[in-house]
Amino acid sequence: MRMTRQYVAGELSVLLGHLQAVTTTEASGRDAWSLRHSAETEPIPALGSVAVRALALAEGLCWDSLSRGDTAAFSRQAAVGAELHDFGVCAGLLEED
Repeated sequence: MRMTRQYVAGELSVLLGHLQAVTTTEASGRDAWSLRHSAETEPIPALGSVAVRALALAEGLCWDSLSRGDTAAFSRQAAVGAELHDFGVCAGLLEED
């Protein structure tokens, strides 16, 4: 099934909103907001880069939560990261691992 460009941008924005909701610092919240803004304003070809940076942010959040022993935050962040990855692969923004 092919996704429309508007759907891809919109869904990525929604997922980045989920990522923003699981951030644990003001700085990471700003980073997630910036990525969401990029997803909503950048040209469609740039969305792959946005998805890659979002996954890097999600991974960093997960590592930070693990280092603090916050398993609840890690679980939420890992779930959002998995959603971002799956969507990115299905939308053709990311390559399958």
